Amino acid sequence: MTRAFSTFSGNMEDTENGTEITEVVLLGLSSHPQVRTALFFIFLAMYLVTVGGNGLIVTLILTDSHLHTPMYFFLSNLSFIDVCYVTTSVPQMLAHCFTDRPTVSLGRCLAQMGIALFLAVAECLLLAIMAYDRYVAICSPLRYSVIMNRKVCILLATGLWVSSFFLSIVPAFGMRGRLCGSNVVNHFKCEVQAMLKLVCSDTRASGLVMIMNSIFTLLMPFAFILVTYGRIGLAVLRIRSDHGWSKALSTCGSHLVVVGIFYGTTMALYLRPQKKTFTNGEKVTSVFYGVVIPMLNPLIYSLRNRDVKGALSRALSRK
Repeated sequence: MTRAFSTFSGNMEDTENGTEITEVVLLGLSSHPQVRTALFFIFLAMYLVTVGGNGLIVTLILTDSHLHTPMYFFLSNLSFIDVCYVTTSVPQMLAHCFTDRPTVSLGRCLAQMGIALFLAVAECLLLAIMAYDRYVAICSPLRYSVIMNRKVCILLATGLWVSSFFLSIVPAFGMRGRLCGSNVVNHFKCEVQAMLKLVCSDTRASGLVMIMNSIFTLLMPFAFILVTYGRIGLAVLRIRSDHGWSKALSTCGSHLVVVGIFYGTTMALYLRPQKKTFTNGEKVTSVFYGVVIPMLNPLIYSLRNRDVKGALSRALSRK
C-alpha cells in the first residue's frame, strides 16, 4: 500500500534547501498545551467507546444465532470498518497531544493515508449494500431469504472489499506531485486533501483523479441509496397497518440516520471547491466523520434495536 501511494509523492525528495523529505510534521488540532491535554481525554474516551461499542456489536453478531441474518452480517462489517478506521488515526492523535512538534515518517504517513481511504470507500459502498438489503426486506418480504441468501451475502461482501481496493488504492498511481519547501501538514492525520495542498507542481491530474473517484465512491452510492429509499417509501405508503409502518421505520430508521450523517459530512469535505490551505473548519469536519460517526454508529443501531438488546441480555444471562 505504501508503494502504491509513493506515486503521490512523486519527486518529493527535495525541499528548498535540497534535503530529502523523510517525515511529515502534523500541526494537529491546537498548539496550546492545555487544549491538547483536554483533547487527549476527550478523544481517548471517544476511542474507547467506539472500539468497545463496535466490538460488542461484532461479538454479539458472531456468537448469537438470532443475529445470523443478512442485516446483521452487513452491520458487523460496518462495525469492523469503524474500529479499523478510528485505529488508523486516533492512537496517533492521542500520542501527538503531548508532543510540541509531532512528526510522522513519510512511509507511515502514506500508509495511513492509503488505509484510511480504503476503509472510507468500503463504508460508502457498504451503506449502499445495506440500503439494498432493507429494500428487499420491505418490498419483497416473502422472497427475502431467497434473494439475500448466504451465498449472495458473501459475494456482496467480497465484491465490497475488492471494489474498495480498486477504487482507493489503484487510483493512487495517478496522483503525482512534488512538495515544495515545506513538509508541514495542517491536519491531525495524513489526509489526502491536506497532503495535496502541499504540492507545488501541477495538480490538475490528481484533482481529476479525485473527482472521478468521488463520483464512484460518493455520488453513485448516495444516488443509489436515494433511489432505493424512494422505492421503499412508495412501498411503505401502501402499508395500511400501524404495525407495518412501525416495522418499516425500525428497519430503515437507523440506517437512514447513519447515511445522512456520514454522506453529509463526507460530501461537505470532498465535493466542494478546494482552497490552497486546509482550514480549521475542514479539520473539524474530518474529526466528525472520522471519529464521531464511528462512535455514534453502534449507539444508533443498538439503542432502539430489540434484537441487539435481546442478544445482549442473553449474553449477560449466560455469565
